[in-house]
Amino acid sequence: MSENYKTDENLKTAFSGESQANRRYTFFAEKAEKEGYPQIARLFRAVAEAETIHARNHFNAMDAVGSTRDNLTAASMGENHEFTRMYPPFIDTADEEQNERALKSFTLANEVEQIHYKLFEEALKNVEAGNSINNKFYFVCQVCGNTVIGEAPEKCPICGASHSFKKVD
Repeated sequence: MSENYKTDENLKTAFSGESQANRRYTFFAEKAEKEGYPQIARLFRAVAEAETIHARNHFNAMDAVGSTRDNLTAASMGENHEFTRMYPPFIDTADEEQNERALKSFTLANEVEQIHYKLFEEALKNVEAGNSINNKFYFVCQVCGNTVIGEAPEKCPICGASHSFKKVD
């Protein structure tokens, strides 16, 4: 056990908490904007940005960013874990408890994580082979998170949503 075991665990916990706060406040900002509170939406977005800075600082203190090859490997392993070990029991439990919203959310995420895994694996193979990477755009379905490269389909093949893809630069 490293001499900094408790601090290492605290950094992981802090990173997780700050990351979740960023997402939560971003979603709160969207809701405030829809309800006609633009100043409150700005407040939520400002604090969300600050939480991102905290998360980045904690992540850097963990030396968690490696080379692009290392980062692709870590990302691929993470996505693989999600669709092979994390989501299947979540799906089973939501189904047993008849929580249809959770079941749909977990099932869609599970399908998309497999796509993310393949995208990371392909990028890793190209980096390891020293191949040039095509300069194409990615598009993300705003309903289920499906991620495609090159051109967005009119209808998402995962969730069936029409015209739901957003270009990511």
